[in-house]
Amino acid sequence: MSRASAHVPPPTPGTPVPKAFAICFVCTGNICRSPMAASVFRARVRDAGLDDIVVVDSAGTDGWHEGDGADPRTVAVLDSAGFETEHVARQFQADWFARLDLVIALDRGHQRSLRRLASTPEDADKVRLLRSYDVSAGDDLDVPDPYYGDAEGFDECLTMVEAASEGLLEAVRDAVEGRAA
Repeated sequence: MSRASAHVPPPTPGTPVPKAFAICFVCTGNICRSPMAASVFRARVRDAGLDDIVVVDSAGTDGWHEGDGADPRTVAVLDSAGFETEHVARQFQADWFARLDLVIALDRGHQRSLRRLASTPEDADKVRLLRSYDVSAGDDLDVPDPYYGDAEGFDECLTMVEAASEGLLEAVRDAVEGRAA
């Protein structure tokens, strides 16, 4: 079976169902980059046939926008690209590490903040930069915050998120298949 068409088969009757693989994308306020990344990645997961065992979420390092929807410019760029736009902002909580397999930071500042929240080295190891999954990113691993810019910054953000999502999907698929083996 080729990597592109590989997916986890349904469990044989009587065998335990594998635990969901849980991912949370994290930016600052959870209204621009992380909801965009979560929406794009949910679509990739669904297209790969993994939506029954991969759970995708997002949050912010800060609670400034808790309860708000995504920034209207995020909604516009996602909508024009055909991605879901439903979102409610919230703040990442340290106790979430226990239920998450990966915590995907959108820039190095988020990565540092999240690793400080981690109570164990294992939890800190769950924190990765999104663009580390994009082989074309080189050393430029931050997704710039488009909040203070114009619509062009949101388009650039979407391009970066989409490029990194392919590599992340491959890593998640490998992890899920490893659990099923």
